[in-house]
Order: sequence, then C-alpha cells, then structure tokens
Amino acid sequence: MDIIQQPIPWYIAGPLITLTMFMLLFIGKKFGMSSNLRTLCAAFGADKTCDFFCFDWRNDRWNLVVILGAAIGGFLAVNFMSGDVAPLLNSEVVNELQDLGFKSAGTSYLPTELYGNDILSNPKSIVLLLIGGLLVGFGARYAGGCTSGHAISGLSNLQLPSLIAVVGFFIGGLIMIHLIFPILF
Repeated sequence: MDIIQQPIPWYIAGPLITLTMFMLLFIGKKFGMSSNLRTLCAAFGADKTCDFFCFDWRNDRWNLVVILGAAIGGFLAVNFMSGDVAPLLNSEVVNELQDLGFKSAGTSYLPTELYGNDILSNPKSIVLLLIGGLLVGFGARYAGGCTSGHAISGLSNLQLPSLIAVVGFFIGGLIMIHLIFPILF
C-alpha cells in the first residue's frame, strides 16, 4: 500500500535540509557522502597500505549513519511511498528519448533500459557503468567532495571552492546530457 503518491513539496523539504545543515554547522560537522567511503576504507584497515587513509576515522563514524539512513529511506520510498506512476513528460521529450532507444520513456518512472535487470547482461552497459563509476569517484576526489557535500554543506558554509565545484557539476551535467549521452545511445 502506498502512503504518499507525490514528492515532498519544496517548502517542506527545503526547510528540513536547512535545519539539518544548521544543526551540523552548530555542532561543527560537515555533510557529504563521498567521504564515507574513505571512512569505511580506513575503518577496515586501508590505513596500513595507503597514507590517504591515515586519519582518525572514529571522528567521522557518525556520518556512516547517513549511508544507513539513505539505504533505509530509499527502501521505504520505493516500497511504501511511491506508486508506479509514469512522470508527465513533454511529448517532444518522449519522442526524442524513444528515438535514442528508450522505448519505456513516458510509460515508466525509471527507464528500464537503464535501470532494468537486463542491463547486467549487456556488456556495453557494464562498461559504461564501470567507466562512469570510476569517473565519478575520481571527480569526487579531485573536487574535494561530492555533489551533496559541495552543494549542501559547502554552499551553506559560503565556501567559494564549493560554488566553483557546483557550477562545474552543472556544466559537466549539461555537456554530458547534450553532447556525450546522444553519442553513447
């Protein structure tokens, strides 16, 4: 049974994010997802093989709860808070996506061509996932954090490097979707 059919409105979600960031800033903590991988690696002994992981990971273990919360929240959202309702898309967008090979465009919430189980049997998809994962990991390390860390935490702290990183994320996203994505599909 679905509890909620619509996303939480911005005027509720925005203040909740603001409250969360205020509480983190108040207690001197920073938010970000990519730093959790470093914390996990250090906790499991990677500090013995690489200096990058030599830090007191126990100070950051509170942030590992964020991973758990994201997993639990995602499970609850998919199984109890969302219907199998296709998003309303402009008919021109649906036609463009279908021309690119996304036959499920306009009929399902997530394109099965990207998120279906069949993707794991397609060598091209596996290669794209591996390359994409490496690029995201490299980019998060090179930028000194991920999109959530820079866009939510960094901008809340009025950090110029985070503003530059967020602008870069948006430019990279536009280049990807308008130039690279059509070539790949």
